[in-house]
Amino acid sequence: MKRPTRILGWFPADPGNYVAADRPRSHPIDRIILHVTQGSFAGTLSWFGNPDSGVSAHYTIRASDGAVAQSVREKDIARHAGNPAYNETSIGVEHEGYVDDPALFTEAMLLSSTRLTAYLAHKYGIPADRRHIIGHVEVPHPDDPDRFGGANGHTDPGPYLDWERYMHQVSAHLLVIGGG
Repeated sequence: MKRPTRILGWFPADPGNYVAADRPRSHPIDRIILHVTQGSFAGTLSWFGNPDSGVSAHYTIRASDGAVAQSVREKDIARHAGNPAYNETSIGVEHEGYVDDPALFTEAMLLSSTRLTAYLAHKYGIPADRRHIIGHVEVPHPDDPDRFGGANGHTDPGPYLDWERYMHQVSAHLLVIGGG
């Protein structure tokens, strides 16, 4: 099945910023985690390529036109959630921008993101619901299940993502590709 989004290109994360794996054989992929970069598209891709960063995501979506860059292969484990158990079983999707910027989720970005999410949900049999498509803010702290946002208490994607609309669009795309 072809991805329904335009992949701008391969912008590899430094090998130290992800774990080589053989997913879904080695670890099931059962969720998609949405993030906000807290910076620019180019800066984020550069950070993932920096061996000192210790972080990565599978995909990053540009706000201006919805272009998608891939930095970690889906079979590998990106370090994006601040919780190793969640990293092992999820795909991380970054969105260019800032949590406190209401202009963050442009129509182009939302279209690419919901198409990519629907594609991934279909490919891996991930239910298109809010238990399986979550924000970074919903990831439990690895050492304290009563705290959220991963190890560092992240709040992304923030208050400006309209989850109801997002999930409706994911479901609509799934119907088009045959997974709904």
